[in-house]
Order: sequence, then C-alpha cells, then structure tokens
Amino acid sequence: MNRQNRISVGAVSYLNTKPLIYGFEQGMMKDRIELLFDYPSRIAASLQQDKIDVGLVPVAIIPHLREAHIITDYCIGAEDAVASVCLFSEVPLEQIEQVLLDYQSRTSVALARVLLKEYWNINPQLTAAPEDFRNHIRGTTAGVVIGDRALEQRKISPYIYDFGEAWKAYTGLPFVFAAWISNKPLDEDFIRHFSNANRYGLDRIDEVVAKHPYPVFDLKKYYTQHISYALTDLKRQGLALFLEKLRKYI
Repeated sequence: MNRQNRISVGAVSYLNTKPLIYGFEQGMMKDRIELLFDYPSRIAASLQQDKIDVGLVPVAIIPHLREAHIITDYCIGAEDAVASVCLFSEVPLEQIEQVLLDYQSRTSVALARVLLKEYWNINPQLTAAPEDFRNHIRGTTAGVVIGDRALEQRKISPYIYDFGEAWKAYTGLPFVFAAWISNKPLDEDFIRHFSNANRYGLDRIDEVVAKHPYPVFDLKKYYTQHISYALTDLKRQGLALFLEKLRKYI
C-alpha cells in the first residue's frame, strides 16, 4: 500500500478496458485507490514485483505470482471472436514460417503457443518482436497483435485468425485474457466497491463509446459483441483449462 494509504491499482489504457475503468475516471474510489496505466506485460511485472497491489493483468502471470487473488466478477474475456487478439498474416496458416510475438502481451503470446501447436498444428519459428514489428508482418512472417493496434491491423492484413474464436472452437469454452488480480488479500468492503465501480461503466456503454470516438472499429459492437466482461463460471473453467495447458509451455 502506498504512502497515502491507498491501494495502488495498475490498468491498461487499451480501449477494451475503458468500460471497466470508467467508474474510477468519474471519481469512484478516488480516496481509496491510486490508478496507474501501462501496457499489459509491464502491469504484470509491477504486480509480480509488488510495485502495485492490484492489476488488470494478463492471466498468464498467475503461475508466477507468490499470491494471486482474482477480485471482482469482471474481466477482459471473450465468448467467441474477440476481434483485438489475433494472428495476422499475408498468407494462409499452412504457409506461415515465422510468427512475431507482441511485446506488450503475456497471455496472448502463451495462447499463441497453445493454439499453434495444439489447434492449428503448425510449427513456425516464434520470435519476440520489437516495438515496430507490425511493419514486418509480410510474406511468410505473421504476427500476434493485441489491443487497439490489432483493430487497426484488421484493415491491413488479408488473413486474420482470431484467438477468442479459435479457443472456443478448440475447447468449447470462453476465454479470459485479463482479470483484476491482487497479490495480497483485500477486504470484502474494498472488493465490493471495486466491483461496483467496474459495473458503473458496463451499465453506461453508450457514454463510454461517446467519450472515445474511434473511426477504426465500431466500439459499441466491440464492447457488447466481442469483449465479454462478466467473469462467469464458464469463463473460470476456460481459465483453469488454459492455466493447466500453460504448464507445458512455461
């Protein structure tokens, strides 16, 4: 906990998090939390290093935490196609020779390994990507791109393989990309208010969309048809299966 006696909370400033953090941006819990922003892998590292208390983090970090407590009933998940976590390519799957892995991600990179080997049954060279890697998605080199940049990449790459859709086809279960995770126990009153703040934005999707004009993709559709925010029992089953599979790739 920081010097101001507030809980430090790390989140991602991607468009898909906007409904979850809208309540905080409207002043909810301002006396109880300090909200910090970065990209997913850095938020995960901060949680792992105890630099923050709670993070909306890639679920692939869970096995690496000394303590991992999923708080609230909300997450960044998908029941089917997620639109913003995809493998992009100029050629069909069977012609891909190399896959560039998004440096901003942990869960999506781990999920890529599972899907490439177990579902798509291909074995391309996997390469950690530099910051400007989208310029290198060409020929037989594909790339895993996440977040807002993936929504942009949809207008560029002719072949798009959606990870949410592929996981559902492979397992029959929805997928959890990120969840609110604390690295220490938190009291129930805090968790209840935190959940209420999450729900505030989800109940006001039209307001959230209006505050973030985005000509690249229909955000109303994105928030209501692609991203699925409720952390349901089925999503928890999908998460448990993913973490089980992840043991082979750690």
